[in-house]
Amino acid sequence: MQFLETPTRNLFFTGKGGVGKTSMACATAVQLADRGLRVLLVSTDPASNLDEVLGTALASHPTEVESVPNLFAMNIDPEEAAREYRERMVGPYRGVLPDAAVASMEEQFSGSCTLEITAFDEFAKLLGDQNATSSFDHVIFDTAPTGHTLRLLTLPSAWSGFMDDNTSGTSCLGPLAGLQAQQAIYKKTVSALGDAEVTTLVLVTRPEPSAFREAQRASEELQSLGVQNQHLIVNGVFQSQTPTDAIAVAMQRRGDEALAAIPQSLGELPRTTIKLANAGLMGIDSLRQVGQPEAVGSDQEAVSPVSLVSSASMTDGLGALIDELAAPGHGVILAMGKGGVGKTTVAAAVAVALADRGHQVHLSTTDPAAHLAATIAADELPGLTVGRIDPAQETADYRDEVLETAGADLDAEGLALLDEDLRSPCTEEIAVFRAFAKAVSEGTNRFVVLDTAPTGHTILLLDSALAYHREVSRQTNQISESVENLLPRLRDPDFTRVLVVTLPEATPVHEAAKLQEDLRRAEIEPFAWAINQSLNPLEVTDPALRHRQQHELQFIDEVKSKLAKRVALIPWQVDPPTGLEGLRDLIGREAPVG
Repeated sequence: MQFLETPTRNLFFTGKGGVGKTSMACATAVQLADRGLRVLLVSTDPASNLDEVLGTALASHPTEVESVPNLFAMNIDPEEAAREYRERMVGPYRGVLPDAAVASMEEQFSGSCTLEITAFDEFAKLLGDQNATSSFDHVIFDTAPTGHTLRLLTLPSAWSGFMDDNTSGTSCLGPLAGLQAQQAIYKKTVSALGDAEVTTLVLVTRPEPSAFREAQRASEELQSLGVQNQHLIVNGVFQSQTPTDAIAVAMQRRGDEALAAIPQSLGELPRTTIKLANAGLMGIDSLRQVGQPEAVGSDQEAVSPVSLVSSASMTDGLGALIDELAAPGHGVILAMGKGGVGKTTVAAAVAVALADRGHQVHLSTTDPAAHLAATIAADELPGLTVGRIDPAQETADYRDEVLETAGADLDAEGLALLDEDLRSPCTEEIAVFRAFAKAVSEGTNRFVVLDTAPTGHTILLLDSALAYHREVSRQTNQISESVENLLPRLRDPDFTRVLVVTLPEATPVHEAAKLQEDLRRAEIEPFAWAINQSLNPLEVTDPALRHRQQHELQFIDEVKSKLAKRVALIPWQVDPPTGLEGLRDLIGREAPVG
């Protein structure tokens, strides 16, 4: 990997969900540690899977990876960081102030803003405070999917600016005194991010148009934040070894076409190309081979055709779920899962199928990195509307509404304080949450299909209901009907159906299993699982694809036997499933039996 020839001290890995950020970050960390350098690998993803890839149980502090001398890794745990922050702020007042006052303080520090800023606080200590990582030669950040990453990297400027301008001494986080001590570290963090001698931003993508678009967006936004030192990894590039294998030829063709049309700004970046691995990159030995010539690509070892008796051979396609989804005549369908597993495609295909049956359907997204427009915007279908929850617009609308209602009877000083409070970085989260609740409420008289954000963001969104109530009541006493009824609607299996979307690979399946656990804790029972882009229903002869086909079986069987009540197996598509006809093919094409 080219960027490892003269690596900077800090290395960030970012990109669209599911492109292999964690694998590339782990491979980089292992290979640097093998040189005798002391390396700290940090995940800032709320849904981290470093533990699984490295085969080591990690904590919120540096933990030695026993199989790799010099390598330490850790997960930043937002929940734990928030608990520690609340106790640091509230603890000194226990037994001093009345219990009611202490309870009020605890409530004020329980919002989603506290969760986000305290997670960032931990991140800033590692990047902005060199003493915290002085014993390491390199610090590598395995960041969350792009939308979360951009918000995370924007926070140093946002919070520093907010603290510089705020005159009231309070915010959605409560008293700002708890943050002022960190302001110097935040400013050093901003400086470190923009220093090309210190920090490299590694954009990870796959040879797919949507992944390239997302990488381009991330690159441009990060450059606007001053992060100029960027490197591109194109991961999972496939080269067919079997000209007679139509699937292999189509897979290479799709990758070649995407690479030929790579956005100019990305094409100008220094680039590393990583071949498609025969199986998932799990374990230290496989990570050591990443980027080595011929190490992780296809090999010539003969592989028998898939002949195991597996539940994969008895699994229906996505079309088998549509009749049951359509039966109530209205309601909400949520496509949820790890980033990059195909939630957008599955949501769009379900929406088209429902509209084809004569239902009124609205398809929308809460994902900051939405791709629905590229999927079906050019087509028209009676009964189907397509939209997006736009964070910028929702935030502006929310600010205007609060100023008009809660600010109507305030004097000039009070109005100024309210306006200042609404300029805090937390306001966007509140506004988007309100729009999500409104979208769900529209399922009372039609179908609403939501392509939701990646797992960590989605769970934070769903879990923030009570915190949202508390936060809004601080700015306005008006709570909308859609917010009041959100959780009951999400918990009603006759109103809301959750489709857990995954890929037949270790990380997506196990992360989807965690998502299902979180949903069940919130008393939301998933309706079905959709295993996307599977090679198992297809006839392949290319040795690399046969390796991957056999590798899939264990994960398909795990979903069928242990995790899901209903399962749909969606084959990998020769042609990208875009446009109405492509989405109809996805629904109509079922996995063959036998």
